[in-house]
Amino acid sequence: MAERSTAAVDVADNSGEQPLTAKADQSTADGVAKNPQRDTDGDGGRGSDAKGSLQQTSPPELHSGHKLARRYRLEECVTRLDGFSSWRAVDEKLRRAVGVHVLPADHARARSVLAAARSSALLGDPRFVQVLDAVEENDLVYVVHEWLPDATELTTLLTAGPLEPHDAYQMVSQVASAMAAAHREGLAHLRLNPNAVLRASTGQWRIRGLAVNAALRGISSDTPQRTDTEALGALLYAALTQRWPYEDDAYGLSGLPKDIGLIAPDQVRAGVHRGLSELAMRALANDGATASRHEAPCTTPEELVKAIGEMPRIRPPEPVFTAPPEYQRTTYQQGTYGRQAPHPSAPQPIAAPPPPLQSRTGKALKWAVSALLIAALGLGSWQLADALMDQSGKSDETNKSRTTDGGDKTGKQPPAPIKIQGSQEFVAEGDAQSPANVAKTYDGNPSTYWKTKSFNDGPPIAPLKPGVGIVYDLGSATQLDAATLSLRYGGDHTTVELYAADSLTPSSLDSMTKIGSVTTTGTTADVKVTKQLKTRYVLVWLTALPKSGYDSELYSRAGYKQAIGEVKFTG
Repeated sequence: MAERSTAAVDVADNSGEQPLTAKADQSTADGVAKNPQRDTDGDGGRGSDAKGSLQQTSPPELHSGHKLARRYRLEECVTRLDGFSSWRAVDEKLRRAVGVHVLPADHARARSVLAAARSSALLGDPRFVQVLDAVEENDLVYVVHEWLPDATELTTLLTAGPLEPHDAYQMVSQVASAMAAAHREGLAHLRLNPNAVLRASTGQWRIRGLAVNAALRGISSDTPQRTDTEALGALLYAALTQRWPYEDDAYGLSGLPKDIGLIAPDQVRAGVHRGLSELAMRALANDGATASRHEAPCTTPEELVKAIGEMPRIRPPEPVFTAPPEYQRTTYQQGTYGRQAPHPSAPQPIAAPPPPLQSRTGKALKWAVSALLIAALGLGSWQLADALMDQSGKSDETNKSRTTDGGDKTGKQPPAPIKIQGSQEFVAEGDAQSPANVAKTYDGNPSTYWKTKSFNDGPPIAPLKPGVGIVYDLGSATQLDAATLSLRYGGDHTTVELYAADSLTPSSLDSMTKIGSVTTTGTTADVKVTKQLKTRYVLVWLTALPKSGYDSELYSRAGYKQAIGEVKFTG
């Protein structure tokens, strides 16, 4: 059973031979480029060289407003180099921003750029910026790719300082896993640098320019896996130290001091995580560095992923709460509100008290008043006691009536909704489904979806994968009662399970506690919690999917699949 047909690309496998895209040329700026000249800098890394002399080919005469295929309107040129140019453009048919690389059809690299773009598009891994079109038309070759306006380059993130250990761990883990998957399909990057790694607004890390960036620049390598692994080590090194691990400055980062060689990140900056420092050195050992503690160097992305998996998990930092300011009493609370302060130079005269009733008549009057007060108090006390006894009798009758008639009329409060604070797709095995769209499951718009891929067999997803789903952050430890899911596809059948997790990125399904499940044939799933406990993180896990036809709105092929519109928790 397979999720989708993978690209059948005539390239080498993980044996270390040079794949098709490694022989191709490589890349340029993509979705979030701000400086048009940023991409003209040198690699600043090792292990990739432009081979062969490039014939001088003039770039096509293009300008803002020019349209390609009567569809893609060029807006802003972000790179112009070596006979090709890269643009921010608008797809007028789908009304969205895209990126476009353009070069003449007779350019020495035109054929390899087309081959690299088509191979990358066939991979279809959402962890990479996707190639949308690759066309030769009117003496031009152009490649259209995603444009990510909400993503931030690693280069920009490092201008504020090195990453926190948890962020650096997430970055190298996600990027290494993606590159390992690409190499299994025979695709190499060869220009993996801080400009090519992006963090989306959801926290997901994505890679741009797979195969295409190298093809555009004529970069190749006899050992593409080692080249990409060393580049991963350089990315981790930069994330930990805010320094580039070579003598030359690159990507806005200072290089290492000259003539001292490559030193470990924890020797460059105090407080660097020791395990991540050793991991960076093991990946950079491809350049002749000595691996820390004599551990074997990592020469392929697969080996690096294995080394990361053997590390103890690095948990996110605990949130810091600031103490509220000390309570300040106001003049209103002190009882002086509205009073006029006396003038300090004009003291108020004190009136003398009236003389007491000292005469015989006065004394008689005082006794008479006292007697009346005593009589009034006695009468009032008797009436109050009688009223209280009467009220108590009525209250007892009312309570009995309520108990007899009502039963649960005074039951507990209805469950309250719990606001979702964040989310991340959980991948237990294989590839991710749609990590960029997890936030659409709680955006308040039921017409936007996170979708699974289409499976050939079902409804159970196993044995291909144990399941697919999303981990939600509820903000604090909460007593959960139920979860309600609005689904896109009905049919036989959808199974939803709930798990209590220890973080937004749990290590495995076995580390979580199952707290509820439901199977439905409709488009709504109400999952009741059967195991009461408090948890901050909840995994919504799909283990069976209904069969549905082609969905033109979500561009989803026929098969066993599901899409989630909204998820709501109550507690």
